[in-house]
Amino acid sequence: MPDITNIEGRDFSILGLIQHADPFVQAIMLLLAVCSVGCWALILEKTVRLAMLRAQVRQLAHQAAAGRLSFEGNGLVGAVTAAAQSEWAEGGSRGETRTELRARLERAMRGAMKRELKRIEFGLPFLATVGSASPFVGLLGTVWGIMHSFTSIAQAKDTSLAVVAPGIAEALFATALGLAAAIPAVVAYNQISVSLGRSADKAGASIASLAKAVARGQSEGAVRLEGVG
Repeated sequence: MPDITNIEGRDFSILGLIQHADPFVQAIMLLLAVCSVGCWALILEKTVRLAMLRAQVRQLAHQAAAGRLSFEGNGLVGAVTAAAQSEWAEGGSRGETRTELRARLERAMRGAMKRELKRIEFGLPFLATVGSASPFVGLLGTVWGIMHSFTSIAQAKDTSLAVVAPGIAEALFATALGLAAAIPAVVAYNQISVSLGRSADKAGASIASLAKAVARGQSEGAVRLEGVG
């Protein structure tokens, strides 16, 4: 069986396609490769942070079930607790009702939750951009490479497959790189966005329950916010 990676002295391996491509196409390939590496690094980082976020959301749900908000570590739970403690310490107006206290605490805790989620969302626009733009960038490299190949064919005055195939293969490789960068980016962006939305919904429900429990405890004379003297 003949070696299809080396036909008539032409190297058709991945490295060979890159080496023999037009400099402009090589630059596009390099850009797409860098974007792909950046996407995978971001995907790994978000995977770790989302796992930590889910653990913190479960911790917040346990506190909501117990009706007691206590400071435990950093992250989402720490931010929500700090906001509640700060709001509690500032105090409300004289004659504040339980409903007003609950609304004030819940508003502060939801604000802290949103700020914490925004930190985790950092980098998602990059994934969205790579996912939407990479196929077109790869297509640009393909179009440019095919134009360059046709020019070479015209100069050689030879339309045989051995002359046409190398340039077209090099050009199409740019589109393949664009798709290889775009597909993981799109899948990761959708999965991360859905995961963040679900975590926000669960955390929001826990915050509502905690604000209600703390307000009820205050009106009954029982302090349910640990760490507050």
